[in-house]
Amino acid sequence: MGYFRELPNIEYQSPYSNRISSDSYIIVKNLFRRMKIRDDIQNVFTVFDKFTINDGDRPDTVALDLYGKSSLDWVVLTTAGIINVRDQWPLSSKELYDFTVSKYGLSEINEIKHYETKEVKDSRGNVVLSKGKIVDEKIQDGMTKDENDNDVPNMVDYFVDYYDGGYQRVSGIDARVGVSNYEYESNLNEEKRNIFVLRSEYLQQFLNDIRNEMTYKRSSQFVNDKLIRTENTRVTT
Repeated sequence: MGYFRELPNIEYQSPYSNRISSDSYIIVKNLFRRMKIRDDIQNVFTVFDKFTINDGDRPDTVALDLYGKSSLDWVVLTTAGIINVRDQWPLSSKELYDFTVSKYGLSEINEIKHYETKEVKDSRGNVVLSKGKIVDEKIQDGMTKDENDNDVPNMVDYFVDYYDGGYQRVSGIDARVGVSNYEYESNLNEEKRNIFVLRSEYLQQFLNDIRNEMTYKRSSQFVNDKLIRTENTRVTT
């Protein structure tokens, strides 16, 4: 990942037992420096494009497609707000299947994890029940419970249409749908596919801003604009 090439260096007192002297230093990358989108352009949507991560895409392949360099994968991740690639980047179909099997077991991947409501409208087009509320399996007096323990109509023998200023009961209608363990994990994975990426015409300005931020200003630790030196606690004055 080209990200680490952009980070400045820091001289740190050597922790090794075979160091030459007590004032020996090693040079490491300053991981405390983090790259982020400038606050003044973070919400300027003309700077970004919506992008859908396809099955099998990786940050480096997306960077190659968008910017012509796979080493700019860190630009894709930074502008998308992705910190942990393992958790925030969508899995491929095979990876998703393997992950679900490892989490639930092969015999349980198609078992119902929870129930969700379907969208139900009355004859006037009004939404009687919104889609996607997680509800209990149990049915009690035409109502069930959502994930916050609130009453939600399960629509089995419940109202579906206007009738004399109220709602008409119709039997045999169930507005719940079972969501399996695999479907649940698949839905979570799909939500990760839509990201925002930096438009290519703003790439150079972004790189210039980042490199400027990665430059050290003069201080007591200053060695040069890409290197600072920490205090050596082994050396006393």
